[in-house]
Amino acid sequence: MEKTFAIVKPNAIKKSCIGKIIAMAEDAGLKVVAAKMHTLSTKEAAGFYAEHSARPFFASLTTFMTSGPVVLLVLEADNGVEKWRKLMGATDPAKAAPGTIRKLYGDSIEANSTHGSETLAAAQREIAFFFDK
Repeated sequence: MEKTFAIVKPNAIKKSCIGKIIAMAEDAGLKVVAAKMHTLSTKEAAGFYAEHSARPFFASLTTFMTSGPVVLLVLEADNGVEKWRKLMGATDPAKAAPGTIRKLYGDSIEANSTHGSETLAAAQREIAFFFDK
């Protein structure tokens, strides 16, 4: 079993999609093993997305991610990272496959409704950023 990290982003929260997104995860065989609703501080958003700090979209990303509550999730399944990333779909909702979370609930590349760890190492780092052992 492999743990991965996910965020239901502010735009999806505003559209009342938390339950729909979690149901899609569970229907795909991902088990929710930890969850909490949280409003990110600017410091938390900047720290979490620090790898993007030199990119031109960093300021708008951190502003968006602090614009309302998010749901932080730890999901578990065989090949959990890959399974969640496939379910989310492409970063750009316009390019995401039909039936994926981002195609259904994303508004733009930035407001794409969900975040998911890219690798197992990233998942471990991101889970530790928000959850105690």
